[in-house]
Amino acid sequence: MKVHSEFVTSAAGTAGFPTDGVPELAMVGRSNVGKSTLINALVRQKLARTSAAPGKTRLANFYRVAVESRPAFYLVDLPGYGYARGGEKSRQEFDALAAEYFSSRHAEEDPDAAASGRKAPHFCGVLSLVDSRHPGLDADRIAWTWLSRMGIERHVVATKVDKLTRAERHRHLSELERLYSSPVTPVSAETGEGLDALWTLIARLLTRP
Repeated sequence: MKVHSEFVTSAAGTAGFPTDGVPELAMVGRSNVGKSTLINALVRQKLARTSAAPGKTRLANFYRVAVESRPAFYLVDLPGYGYARGGEKSRQEFDALAAEYFSSRHAEEDPDAAASGRKAPHFCGVLSLVDSRHPGLDADRIAWTWLSRMGIERHVVATKVDKLTRAERHRHLSELERLYSSPVTPVSAETGEGLDALWTLIARLLTRP
């Protein structure tokens, strides 16, 4: 499978979000859940910057991704929640940006879009990343509930499964499915486990009506 990907832009608010109508799939999770590492594993190149210091990124990063001959889409890496360098002020900034993104992308089409030349984004859903080693963290469940209240389609992706023993994997994944009442896609950016299944999920989200 050939994947072409490129960084497009970083945005601190609605004014910087793309307006070309390309489908968008958002990725959310705690700051140390491994979002950037998973993005790089998916696209098979060092596209997203990774940092040893959680909570460093305060912008929404848009990556344009095209798989073989399929239409391109934006993979949107939103700032992590649950940890923030700089304390409460930084956490509030993260929360505000995420709320602004989802409100703008999940809202009804802007009636003035055609006149202004803007195209309404085709928002396809959320990949909600959780650390498979720590099921049931309050920050993850709060984010999941918040997205649910907004009516956003979301799917749980359990990262770092290579760090679990066989017994832990069975126990933790079962617990995640119970907590979120949803199927869970286990992945490992380090070993590549589960990436094909994740691509299948992404393709389904992008092609749904």
